[in-house]
Amino acid sequence: MEIAAICVGPAKKIPWRGEAVSTAIFKAPVESAVIDTLGLAGDEQADLTVHGGPDKAVYAYPADHYPWWKEQLPGTDLPYGAFGENLTIAGFDDAAACIGDVYRAGTARLMAIQPRLPCSKLGLRFNDPGMVKRFAQSLRLGVYFRVVEPGRVRRGDAFERVSAHRTRHPVLHLARLYFDHELTHEKARPSLEHDALNDNWREMLGKRLAPKAQ
Repeated sequence: MEIAAICVGPAKKIPWRGEAVSTAIFKAPVESAVIDTLGLAGDEQADLTVHGGPDKAVYAYPADHYPWWKEQLPGTDLPYGAFGENLTIAGFDDAAACIGDVYRAGTARLMAIQPRLPCSKLGLRFNDPGMVKRFAQSLRLGVYFRVVEPGRVRRGDAFERVSAHRTRHPVLHLARLYFDHELTHEKARPSLEHDALNDNWREMLGKRLAPKAQ
């Protein structure tokens, strides 16, 4: 696997559906970047209640998804970074990444934590509110990583899994649970019992499973 692009961007106001919306989804390529515990130097998040933080420090997306998207979105400009990712990685299979797996990116080490769930900013990026649903249905979501060891990453660096969590539980399975309209305790149990599942997902799944008030 190889890092095909490194993308960062500041938060800025963008006109969208009659108002100015703050977003940092528009990323630009850089040749290298320092990665610390909260992400890449030069990168920002507009809404820290749903973006950023230690468990969403680095967003990685497979370069291999881009040809499929170009077929789905003919005529759309799709440079690397178009989905708001920090690292575009050639040869990376996000469907095979498991919670707790550790990867080396340059001199940094990153732990796979959770999938990217689409929000309205994706609709803004593509000037199409329907893109949020399309992205979700594609299940080509990419992976959010926690920084285990800060370092520097350069375009062209190898991206290598250096440690596989003993419990093989795909990150993508969390997204399947999130989108499951008939979620049950039985379906969610393997995720909730995983020792690397973060508190946010424990709480979110717990709320989904809580009895509804009559």
